[in-house]
Amino acid sequence: MIITKYICRAVVRQLLSTYGHNLVIVRLMANAIPRGQNPKQVDAMPVFQYTQSDKPSAKRRRYVYCWGYSGGGALGRLSLIKRTKFKNRPQLPPIETVTAPLKSNFIDIQTTVTDVAAGFGFTVIAAVVRDSSHRLFGCGINSDSQLGYQSPPTPKGEPLMCLFKPTPIRLPINEKDKVVRVSCGRSHTACLTDKGEVYSLGNNAFGQCGRPIVDNEKYFASHLIHQIKEIDDKVCDIVCGQDHTLFLTESGTVYSCGWGADGQTGLGHYNNQGIPMKVKGDIEGQKIIQLSSAADSVLAINDKGDVFGWGNSEYSQFSSITSDYQLNIPRHLKLDNVKGKVVNVCAGGSICALVNDLGNVYVWGYGILGMGPKVDQLTKPTMLPMTLFGVSQFNSDVKVIKLEASFNHLAAITDKGDLYMWGKNTQGCLGLGHMADQYFPFRVCVPASVRKVSLGIDHTVVIGTSI
Repeated sequence: MIITKYICRAVVRQLLSTYGHNLVIVRLMANAIPRGQNPKQVDAMPVFQYTQSDKPSAKRRRYVYCWGYSGGGALGRLSLIKRTKFKNRPQLPPIETVTAPLKSNFIDIQTTVTDVAAGFGFTVIAAVVRDSSHRLFGCGINSDSQLGYQSPPTPKGEPLMCLFKPTPIRLPINEKDKVVRVSCGRSHTACLTDKGEVYSLGNNAFGQCGRPIVDNEKYFASHLIHQIKEIDDKVCDIVCGQDHTLFLTESGTVYSCGWGADGQTGLGHYNNQGIPMKVKGDIEGQKIIQLSSAADSVLAINDKGDVFGWGNSEYSQFSSITSDYQLNIPRHLKLDNVKGKVVNVCAGGSICALVNDLGNVYVWGYGILGMGPKVDQLTKPTMLPMTLFGVSQFNSDVKVIKLEASFNHLAAITDKGDLYMWGKNTQGCLGLGHMADQYFPFRVCVPASVRKVSLGIDHTVVIGTSI
């Protein structure tokens, strides 16, 4: 038995008479002389590690966790949709929200997840499932066939507007091919295979699917899945904004298509673009290594750590180089107050953020920036205190390695596999167990080491590996 509080000598004698010498007294209160640890003994004590390494391992299983609004099926759990009968009315699902991480039923020992993406009320999962030739699965709102053509397995089954559990999306690819990257916009989806092939599906009203715009085209119950072949180089990454799409090639070149009203395509005009075109401006001749766009602003970095931006700047996103509200061509941003080399960027609806090679996070723009309720606008990148991301006297080597943004909230992943989120907590999308907005980064209790996070408007999807 161990006693850690101060106690008097009379109590000690009574305890010794009762328990004998099996009692260990740590500290005494009355007339006691405190005794500290011998520093040499402390240094000689063995150190035990009870968790696995933070480095990814092929033997560690991948899981998918999700939370937020489930009414449209984006969380992929039919059990969350409780149906109630009303007199003279059809059965209607009430609004259901999940405010803490929930493990996906879709993932089991026969499934290997490669990527996930959260759109506006729908989720897409790229995975290899044993005994299945399908490589892409979706759930949630399917109003524009962003999850492909879906219907019940009956002869007269009508097309489905919502899917309440992950359902195969039939891609025209070889059975041995894999989908390695997937991204979702407001109502369109783009995916990339390990062979460098790019496919798009869903709404193409602005050309965001990378094909010619067809007036009055009907998207619901469409069988069309388009393969994009106009990009000369091999595509290595894809990013869907709200209604536009960006493509990054292995040589570091950027192509874009879709809605251009705010200049988000970066093609030097404000028109819609159906066929992907090469983006020039200040990024021409640069090797771009990362792109980010959750809405109508775009951030990009090259291999030297230089940051470029274009698109919407109504909230001071690009005020370091222009007072204009829109930029239709990439410009090199002046970020003189950022220390170190920039290694990751994210562009939300009105907030921008970046990470340097020291693992520090800088934010600017308008909204809940992570600096408390009184700071809602910054024109220059400002560093957030690293204590907000778990740095302490006993955990001094924590670094943020990845940022993600949605319209009104952000997420950060550390090199320890921890997830931090802050911003507008729409339908509990921050995963903090409540519905209140979060003004500082706060750790989300995901029971796994987080490797990927994707943010929708009102739900979140995470890939985590077993600890």
